[in-house]
Amino acid sequence: MTRDMAVALLLMLSMIFGTGSEAEEAFDVRKHFSTVTRYGVVKDVPNNAYVPSSVPDGCTPIHLNLVARHGTRSPTKKRMRELENLASHIQELVKDAEEKNLAQNVPTWLRGWTSPWKGKVKGGDLISKGEDELYDLGIRSRERFPELFSQDYRSDIYTLKATQVPRAAASAVAFGMGLFSGKGTLGPGKHRAFAVTSESRASDILLRFHDCCENYKDFRKKQEPAVDKLKEPVLDEITGAIASRYKLNFTRQDTSSLWFLCKQEASLLDITNQACALFNPDEVALLEWTDDLELFILKGYGKALNYRMGVPLLKDVVESMEEAIQANEGDLEKHPPGSNEKARLRFAHAETVVPFSCLLGLFLEGSEFEQIQREQPLPFPPKPPHNRNWRGSIVAPFGGNNMLVLYSCPANVSSKYYVQVLHNEHPTPMPGCGGADSCPFEVFKEKIAAPHLKHDYDALCNVKANRVEQSSMNTKLSALYRWLFPPGINEIGSHGNEL
Repeated sequence: MTRDMAVALLLMLSMIFGTGSEAEEAFDVRKHFSTVTRYGVVKDVPNNAYVPSSVPDGCTPIHLNLVARHGTRSPTKKRMRELENLASHIQELVKDAEEKNLAQNVPTWLRGWTSPWKGKVKGGDLISKGEDELYDLGIRSRERFPELFSQDYRSDIYTLKATQVPRAAASAVAFGMGLFSGKGTLGPGKHRAFAVTSESRASDILLRFHDCCENYKDFRKKQEPAVDKLKEPVLDEITGAIASRYKLNFTRQDTSSLWFLCKQEASLLDITNQACALFNPDEVALLEWTDDLELFILKGYGKALNYRMGVPLLKDVVESMEEAIQANEGDLEKHPPGSNEKARLRFAHAETVVPFSCLLGLFLEGSEFEQIQREQPLPFPPKPPHNRNWRGSIVAPFGGNNMLVLYSCPANVSSKYYVQVLHNEHPTPMPGCGGADSCPFEVFKEKIAAPHLKHDYDALCNVKANRVEQSSMNTKLSALYRWLFPPGINEIGSHGNEL
């Protein structure tokens, strides 16, 4: 055999036998954690099916609205207790397997495993990775829009708001430190002081509308058991698979807790070869779907109230754009030169970012935008292996954000003002803008904002919801459950952790 023939044979063999290994390497479990996904892992996940439109030549950004979720955080106190209970139960299972001479397949790390958060008394705070996410986002925002962030800081020009939750406020501070780094005199980084304001949790209908909406809280409390019912068969199927694989008598709750542990280990500790390694890619895809299904039903397009209660935030965004336009039109009495607001920057939670994304009509399939405009219910995200647009890891990862950029355009452009939406810093199609990521401000206002802004927050939230709509949702959940899964499965415990 000649040298050239040998090289050719090696190349062919590598192509044949390399396919499987390349496919394995292509599967990154860290991208499949729904809302527990770290921002940097999915920030640049491409949407190959979408070609971004371009803002017309000569247009200049004059105002920026940001709605961002806090960065990566530690598990809540309730979840830390769950992991400690898991550790105790696992040791019982390992001991039982050893007594039955079935421990050969037990992963080494499970023997003597204890929770990394054992003994912690405080949970839910921003961790250093979360600080980095928002700090870097602040730097990139300044670099991307130098026209907006060239002025010296003033609290009326750059408004930073956060909820009265420490991780959201800390995220606002981290973002501001990045945004204004080098602009002051404090320390080696030449930082400067800036203000972050918050409303009381009890009355913050701008960023914590979900917490002030009685009808929504009532809906969520009633629907959580039904959502858990939908998830049970997947958990049972995977529980049977991993129990057989590792010869450990796992329960459904064990599987749920191990999946949660996988997400925490990978996102917070960069560990993917322990809890995550218990599940194969198909099982991960199913577990991710259960998380995304819950997100859709309880926070997303599953019910109009989920996102309609965000109308105060959408109204605030539109009004800020109108004020920027007035200032740009030269009303010197109301807006002296250099006094107009350049950016309104908000930091909150998945319960804020998800509804706001829905108000914009993001991540819809085909004609679904028209359906939500007509207030018709949408189908739930399809179960794997079917593809879906609705993925929590993209919709609202840690640090997930929506930027709405208002542009002023020259006289030769058809519209004087344009709006562009960036989701996680990438141009994202809006069905109300004809599937483009930018469109004239008047089109944005008429097609996207107006159908929602006709609703009143108090009427939506503090008057008893229409019983017919509630009954329709119950019927829909029951029908989906009967279609997807066999009957006769017990309920799993309810949940309600704020993200």
